[in-house]
Amino acid sequence: MSKDYPVPAGYLERETEVKKSRFIARVAPVASRDEVHQWLAQAHRDHPDARQICWAYQIGRPGSAAEAAMNDDGEPSGTAGKPILNVIQHKDMGDVLVMVIRYFGGIKLGAGGLVRAYAGAAESVLSAVDRVVHQPMTSVKVTMSFADEQPLRHWCEVNGARVDSVDYGTSVTADVLVPDEKVNALKAFCEAGQLHYDLER
Repeated sequence: MSKDYPVPAGYLERETEVKKSRFIARVAPVASRDEVHQWLAQAHRDHPDARQICWAYQIGRPGSAAEAAMNDDGEPSGTAGKPILNVIQHKDMGDVLVMVIRYFGGIKLGAGGLVRAYAGAAESVLSAVDRVVHQPMTSVKVTMSFADEQPLRHWCEVNGARVDSVDYGTSVTADVLVPDEKVNALKAFCEAGQLHYDLER
């Protein structure tokens, strides 16, 4: 099973200035490409007049990320997205998006200057953001009788799992997020109580 790894604790913004150009760096925790697009759309809404909104992200474990991407947004190739991604990888952080919003100040920075400015902006926000440890979780759907709901909730509290949603029909169906290393324990709990479970891999 995959081990825990650090992720950003939340959203943070930091601003730096280089030769009158403003670089507004934002960091946000992301778990999917959809979340990346939502954060980018928000940045475009917040800064419709920005010259560039360059970004990079990696999802998954640092060093073996499931997905990573970057975008120079019109800056010379390799001068914005790549430096941002390099800083992310150097910080050994997963599930992270960094956007750098640039307002041009009238003085051209040149390729080397851009690389330093975008890397510096990414560094400033990633150094400041708090980290939390991500625990890989598995979603398990559990179907049970009404009498079994409280014992399941108690099991979740004790084992660091959480009940994400509950659907009440003729029986109770709960979506449970379980730390990967506790999946077998949940299976055993369900089997002992004759609860039906379905792993959503």
